[in-house]
Amino acid sequence: MPLLGQWFASGQAPPVMAAAVTPALREWYREGDQEELEYAAQRVAARLSLEALAADPSVVRRRVVLAADVDDVDVAVLDTPRGTVALGTPVPHRLWASALVDDEDADVVVSAAATALPAAQHGDPDAAFALDEAEATELGWFAVQEIPHLLELG
Repeated sequence: MPLLGQWFASGQAPPVMAAAVTPALREWYREGDQEELEYAAQRVAARLSLEALAADPSVVRRRVVLAADVDDVDVAVLDTPRGTVALGTPVPHRLWASALVDDEDADVVVSAAATALPAAQHGDPDAAFALDEAEATELGWFAVQEIPHLLELG
């Protein structure tokens, strides 16, 4: 949430690691239509957000995914993990499509997952369960014009 506030105030999101419908994601999710592929990419982005939360325990435990329409030339496909990309240029506010954010009720589940992330990455099954619970928690959709109100709520 603090990063979203900073990005909103500056009028752009900086070039960061992100998620997109990449060739590897398409290959992995062969049967999916475009909407299902975008949902799969959103789940990858939610995991990246969870990793950011794990790195900073002082912030509110809400995953945030900013959906944007970015030109292919501004994106470098990483696909490790599948669906990840690196943005090569800032993304101005006018290209933002929506924000996907956990509601306050997800705080306990997301907090547990952020805390468990290192252990899950080392194969701990209980920690992996905490991540699965967070992944099963849907993010709420917000129009770009709702972001200031969302930021006020924290």
